[in-house]
Amino acid sequence: MTDSQPKISIIVPCYKQAHYLDTSLKSVLDQSYDSWECVIVNDGSPDHTEAVAHKWSEKDARFNYLKKENGGLSSARNAGIAVAKGVFILPLDADDVLHPNYLKETISVFDTNKKVAIVGCYSIFFKENIDNVVMIHKPKGNNCRNLLYVNQLVATSLYKKQLWEEVGGYDESMKDGFEDWDFWLSVTKRGNEYAIVPEPLFYYRKASQSMLVDTIKTKAEKVKEYLIHKHREIYIEDFDNCVRVFTHHLVTSRRKEQRLQQSLEYKIGKLILKPFKLLGLFKTKTTSTQ
Repeated sequence: MTDSQPKISIIVPCYKQAHYLDTSLKSVLDQSYDSWECVIVNDGSPDHTEAVAHKWSEKDARFNYLKKENGGLSSARNAGIAVAKGVFILPLDADDVLHPNYLKETISVFDTNKKVAIVGCYSIFFKENIDNVVMIHKPKGNNCRNLLYVNQLVATSLYKKQLWEEVGGYDESMKDGFEDWDFWLSVTKRGNEYAIVPEPLFYYRKASQSMLVDTIKTKAEKVKEYLIHKHREIYIEDFDNCVRVFTHHLVTSRRKEQRLQQSLEYKIGKLILKPFKLLGLFKTKTTSTQ
């Protein structure tokens, strides 16, 4: 690595989030660690992403701009990483924010632990501004088995670019989210380990509407099915535990349904709808006699 080559490449895809981009990029500029470049990827965004990106590129030469046709988050990340010069990669969504010491604290783990391939941290989930904290996410574990049923690592975790090359990048067919979970499984099932800095160094914007929110509400089961089929060998290795986990999910779902049916609101709703059901039956019988 030459003196002019950055050690870390931060990849910031943007699609319809130009209104957040300034805040995200300022958190990059404010880093206490300075051996970085930032690749802003305009994923065919119809808003003013390009104007914001040019402003930051003119402000600091470490910001670079890449424009491409819309292809989804995985495609945008892959495009940015393909031109990245750093030894390490940090994906950062355009609406999220880094703590000023994020790079300094995470890169130091690689310096002290040569076995580690990915470094994450505690994350603050916030709404509107970083002081409005919703929850603090504290990842656990250090290997593939810890990622099988819960995605412990947020997308904004630092890793070696070599890993991206080895697994073929992010899966561009996954346009409904969880592409980072798939990527971590692809990396760790090869024997690579991750480490967690036990400090809240990353701020994740919890939006009321987003691709991830939509996936969790309507498509989570389908996407998880895809993940299990794609990485079936590691789930087969964990077969007994896998059965326990999914049985637990079924039991939990049934209990929730039973509690709902026993709730006062459910009983009142059935009572209110009963006349309409009777009316429907009456109409059906009348129609059948004509």
